[in-house]
Amino acid sequence: MNEVTISEEDRRLLGLWAADCVERALPLFEAQDPSDPRPREAVEGIRAFAREGKRTGQLRSLAWAALAAAREVGDPAATAAARAAGYAAATPYIHPLATPHQAKHALGPAVYAARARELAAGDDAGAGDEEIRWAIEHASPAVRGIVRQMPVRSPGRSRLDALYFQLDAALRR
Repeated sequence: MNEVTISEEDRRLLGLWAADCVERALPLFEAQDPSDPRPREAVEGIRAFAREGKRTGQLRSLAWAALAAAREVGDPAATAAARAAGYAAATPYIHPLATPHQAKHALGPAVYAARARELAAGDDAGAGDEEIRWAIEHASPAVRGIVRQMPVRSPGRSRLDALYFQLDAALRR
């Protein structure tokens, strides 16, 4: 198993990109459950990490809380948006290992945000593809560098697999 070189600055830039991707889908969760602050708090937590660069237990707790909100909300688009927030808050914890699992963690916030948007739109391509394009256009060289160190994704069979593949392939160019 190969190791990936991820600096603390790379982790901050990955977290900031993840937060930016999730911000676009977060209203889908908030429309379904406006009284649940957990996904928003996860995004705020990753933004604080991006500014300060400190991985804390609180950030990990925020990630777990957003994922719990995803399980509880009951609407597919809102679930995907909350998952995106949880995965965004967890991005600083990816391990420096070149494994498909770690690549999934790096790309998950953008992929789940895209899936949330397409579920909300009621189509399996257009809105999600638009979000993936946005994520690609806004990915920093650091994000692209992390992805290039990871194993190449295969197309898979599910729509999520297709979104991961589309994002992964484009960030490698």
